[in-house]
Amino acid sequence: MDATGRIEQIITPSVEALGYEIVRVLLLGGQRPTLQIMAERTDGDPMTVEDCADISRSVSALLDVEDPIAGAYTLEVSSPGLDRPLTRLKDFERFAGFTAKLETRLAIDGRKRFKGTLKGVEGEEIVLDAEGGLARVAFDNVLRAKLVITDELLRAADGQEQG
Repeated sequence: MDATGRIEQIITPSVEALGYEIVRVLLLGGQRPTLQIMAERTDGDPMTVEDCADISRSVSALLDVEDPIAGAYTLEVSSPGLDRPLTRLKDFERFAGFTAKLETRLAIDGRKRFKGTLKGVEGEEIVLDAEGGLARVAFDNVLRAKLVITDELLRAADGQEQG
């Protein structure tokens, strides 16, 4: 298991107990590495600065004890944002109807990059109405994926904040 996977394993139970779900954990190198944790509320409400601070305090305490990162590092906790990464299979189902970009590990019909409207999930495959037709991408073939900011996404986000 790599360092990121180990960190996620350490912090997930505590973060979930606080009422949040981890979207992504990244450890970026450098002289002083940065640990980026992206999370969202399980109740669907928008994340606040206080939410990020709560997660940061909890995670800092855990990582001080477990010490999975050698030396000093910077901890960053944030919300996914509008053009959020899609990292879990359920994200592709949840955001069906919205535009996404995704890049695959292995080419599908000679392509590795797709952009189109998410149609949802069938089994372990993501269905995307992409430029050039319907694309089916195995979830384990996704290298990275994210939502694209569109008028529809902005309207949906605005409705969530008001609702």
